[in-house]
Amino acid sequence: MRQGEVAPNGPWIGNPQGGVDAPDPLILPDPAARFAATAARLEVLADGHAMADWLRFMAGLAQAQHDALAALGPLAGPDATLVRQAVEARMPPLAADGHRRHPLWREGLAALLDSSENGRFAGTIPADARTVMRSLRARGAAAQEKLADDFLSGGVAPAETGATLYVAAALQVYFTRLAGQLPAEDLRLLPERGLCPCCGSLPVSGVVTASGRAPGTRYLHCSLCSAAWNHVRAVCITCGKSGALSLMSVEGESGAVRAEVCGDCRSYAKMLYQPQDMKVDPVADDLASLGLDVLVAEAGWSRHAPNPLVLTG
Repeated sequence: MRQGEVAPNGPWIGNPQGGVDAPDPLILPDPAARFAATAARLEVLADGHAMADWLRFMAGLAQAQHDALAALGPLAGPDATLVRQAVEARMPPLAADGHRRHPLWREGLAALLDSSENGRFAGTIPADARTVMRSLRARGAAAQEKLADDFLSGGVAPAETGATLYVAAALQVYFTRLAGQLPAEDLRLLPERGLCPCCGSLPVSGVVTASGRAPGTRYLHCSLCSAAWNHVRAVCITCGKSGALSLMSVEGESGAVRAEVCGDCRSYAKMLYQPQDMKVDPVADDLASLGLDVLVAEAGWSRHAPNPLVLTG
């Protein structure tokens, strides 16, 4: 599918039309690289940053996610029949609000907590975070599963936000692992283009490419399973309108991170531009640009979807 085309019937992801210059409609995550890349980028962005300590803490969390994924035992990929049934029903095959989680995700949570407390970033963890981690580790499986359900349904109690940070991070590991095993050739973009074709979650940010088959393509990056999917530019990802879009950025910065604001629905989404910085990371650069969120919110726009690690942490 060429950038700018709208395909209401949901073309097959594995057979995009439009010739050699057509962008790939979907890019599945590489679990082995996803979290390590975010950790490395956060370390770079932390240098000289006003929120350096917090960014290094988040770098440690991303590294713990990488370590947890490496520690996970064998996990069978999604059932091929169920994937096809979901696709035919125009539903995401790993629907976050209906997927039956394998208990292995809790092993990932335990490994993530171990790495956070004992890994090379252990010195970045404040005392209250250590208390939260130890309390979470002591909870039974049922309590941990409830926290996961609450996070995925958007119903986290204020008192549980600290513990849910680590649960959310572990769920990102689990869903990224599963998404990386999906058969791309069997998938379709969803009718609602602003939702992830793999798990149905909202994007954390978008990236406009500077290389590949179709430079200038915009990909939205899933906040849960790390998949990326093509979304036409100059169209609001919240309301689908295009008549009142504009870009906002912090004066004096490179322009690699901008807020795409919509005057029709008064929402905004964070967009990252590789032509200005080839090293942008959809999660790390979003976390490092919270000042832009503050400025845009003060101007009257509401964010399309929060970064789950900011929402809970």
